[in-house]
Amino acid sequence: MTPPNQPQPPSADAPDREARHQQRMARKQAVIQSHITAADQRRGVLLIHTGNGKGKSSAAFGLVARALGHGLGVAVVQWVKSRSDTGEEAFFRRQPGVAWQVMGEGFTWDTQDRQRDQEAARRAWAAAVPYLTDPKVGLVVLDELTYAFKYGWLDLAPVLAVLAARPAGQHVVITGRGAPPELVAAADTVTDMGMVKHAFQAGVAAMPGVEF
Repeated sequence: MTPPNQPQPPSADAPDREARHQQRMARKQAVIQSHITAADQRRGVLLIHTGNGKGKSSAAFGLVARALGHGLGVAVVQWVKSRSDTGEEAFFRRQPGVAWQVMGEGFTWDTQDRQRDQEAARRAWAAAVPYLTDPKVGLVVLDELTYAFKYGWLDLAPVLAVLAARPAGQHVVITGRGAPPELVAAADTVTDMGMVKHAFQAGVAAMPGVEF
């Protein structure tokens, strides 16, 4: 019997198990390589981060860092959000090549003014359009844009037309809950983030560095 905490001797079928593993990985490698070979298009993509879970905007800001690492120009336009003390804004505003516009009026339950919210949404869209027509901007983040459709602040069809006509190499990320089906259909990559649990439900306040 092998003493505790000592390496176990190899079992008799260890060579066969290793061989089977290598065969499975070789098959998997071939499948993945075939997909890589088939992906021969090089163009800008439209991504949507939606769903009820946390992390939609955070994931988009991670792409901002990635884009800057590749030397791309970046523009961020934020709907709904009105605070300008977020960690991501404080960091990215210091980086060359980033345009950052906070265009919201705050949460709808705080403003309680539909016309005011609608006007803010339209101003934000007007600010976003020049970026969506500028080939020097490699990544555009339209943060919480989906709420503009949910509450009827913006018509979807003109937005889809601008997105479709954007420069060929430009990437766009749209965040927010309840992305409309037409927007999902137009996107290249859609991630629906689900919530399992959230610290706020247990009475934990929004913490700097995690929530903002």
